[in-house]
Amino acid sequence: MARKKRETAGVNASSMADIAFLLLIFFLVTTTIASDKGLNVLLPPKNSDQKQDVEINKRNVYSILINSNNELLIEDKPGRIGQIKRDIKKHVRNYGKDPNFSDSPDAAVVSIKTDRGTTYEVYLAVLDRVRAGYHEIRADYIGEIAGRTITVDHYLEIAQQKTEEHRIWYEAARKKFPMRISDAEPSDGKAIAK
Repeated sequence: MARKKRETAGVNASSMADIAFLLLIFFLVTTTIASDKGLNVLLPPKNSDQKQDVEINKRNVYSILINSNNELLIEDKPGRIGQIKRDIKKHVRNYGKDPNFSDSPDAAVVSIKTDRGTTYEVYLAVLDRVRAGYHEIRADYIGEIAGRTITVDHYLEIAQQKTEEHRIWYEAARKKFPMRISDAEPSDGKAIAK
């Protein structure tokens, strides 16, 4: 008697493609895609007109240069991040007294220029110190209007509130001390702090 050759059992794979397709759809629908977070900066509206050169008196510009080694050159002298807030307050509230600082709060401009190798952490630290200086100036001004001491935290709360009195205070402070920060085009070369 001859032995019968046994056939190997096969697996029916005809529905595998359907299952893989359903799993793919499931993961696409249920997965959340992380969105990139950027800087919360309000950009000016796009101007369709030709660029106009604006003449600014050099004394009205407080310049900060950050090189690729994250070293600061403030007003053409080596500087530290810790001095920026104090200098901004002096620069903006000068009212023409010191010839090294601005003529008035309306004319004061802060220019931040980076290098292509500058890290975001240092740039953001500098930008935060500049904004902190402006916030302190505005908080002091609202304190003068209100006749009491206003802290920076209270000023930031006032900025978020919608009461008529707070809106008037906040708008008055913004109008009196406009935050003019210029981000200059990054340079390719390394600026060396002296």
